[in-house]
Amino acid sequence: MQPQTKLPKVGTTIFTVMSQLAAEHGAVNLGQGFPDFPAPQRLLDETAKAMREGLNQYAPMTGVAPLRQAIARKVLDCYGAQVDADSEITVTSGGTEAIFNAIHAVVRAGDEVIVLDPAYDCYEPAIDLAGARAVHVALDPRTFAVDWDKVRAAITPKTRMLMVNTPHNPSGAMLGAADMQALADLLRGTSIYLISDEVYEHIVYDGARHESALRYPELRERAFVISSFGKTYHCTGWKIGYAIAPPALSAEFRKVHQYNTFTTYGPAQYGFAAMIRDEPEHHLQLGAFYQSKRDRFREQLLTTRLQPLPVPGGYFQLVDYSAVSDLPDHEFVKWLTIEKGVTAIPLSPFYENPPEGQRLVRLCFAKNEATLDAAIEQLQKL
Repeated sequence: MQPQTKLPKVGTTIFTVMSQLAAEHGAVNLGQGFPDFPAPQRLLDETAKAMREGLNQYAPMTGVAPLRQAIARKVLDCYGAQVDADSEITVTSGGTEAIFNAIHAVVRAGDEVIVLDPAYDCYEPAIDLAGARAVHVALDPRTFAVDWDKVRAAITPKTRMLMVNTPHNPSGAMLGAADMQALADLLRGTSIYLISDEVYEHIVYDGARHESALRYPELRERAFVISSFGKTYHCTGWKIGYAIAPPALSAEFRKVHQYNTFTTYGPAQYGFAAMIRDEPEHHLQLGAFYQSKRDRFREQLLTTRLQPLPVPGGYFQLVDYSAVSDLPDHEFVKWLTIEKGVTAIPLSPFYENPPEGQRLVRLCFAKNEATLDAAIEQLQKL
């Protein structure tokens, strides 16, 4: 039998395609966004301790109490927001599950959801599966700033939700305080929900402040705020994140979560609780940790023919390759992998309609210095 696909635009993700190509050709993989250095030893020890102590059965559906309590305290310390650990925090199997749950909690068939392009690739399939339509609004093609007038013009009576991402993947751009005020002005008096994808919340540079939606009561009352332990603690393969939303939104969110994954790997939840509670310096110093990598990598890139764009946050570096090639980005990254031994991610898969003539690819610098040095050595041959 041949089913009628519910996701006709979806194939194998660009991340899987490029990682497979990197493996086939022995290329330095700066494509998929995962660190190649270990998670904190304390996290590993506390997780193993939980396993040894028999905490290996189903965790509570919403997440173990020590972790939810630790998250609530961290949110208060970082953003000045008082959230209830029992009714507003839900631990999920990664940020991707949290995004899926939030969309399916409130978006109905026939609704519209505004996404800002370039946008992470899990957004639109979740919208499609809800029977809704993604409405794409392009960010500035060089600075990736939001044109709030364009967003306002995209709103219709069918608009159910708006999705923002800061720090932004793939560009690293960040929303500032003026953006958050513009967002609040835009949504005031509407019934539009907000997803604020903040999985890179602690990876911000140059003394900037992460403008979480949790800082803004007017936004918080309509928002699902999504975070990721994988990005913060160098363990993306564990796929553990969480969502914070007001009690009424969390109740609907949990209905989807309950019949999606139901619960999330328990022992690691105790490990994360210990890290947040006893070693807050890890997340507080994460920006400085990655800024040294960003700065070193950017200096090295200046010795190549690739032009690095600014990186305010996150652990991705966009580079302009127009001095090297006129190939479209999806062809350029294949050539770069096969012929030059370095794997990048093209930007076009993040768009509904990529800007004409754009020559940008994404490199991940969440790597050991040896990995980055090996990549630079190859890129200097361009």
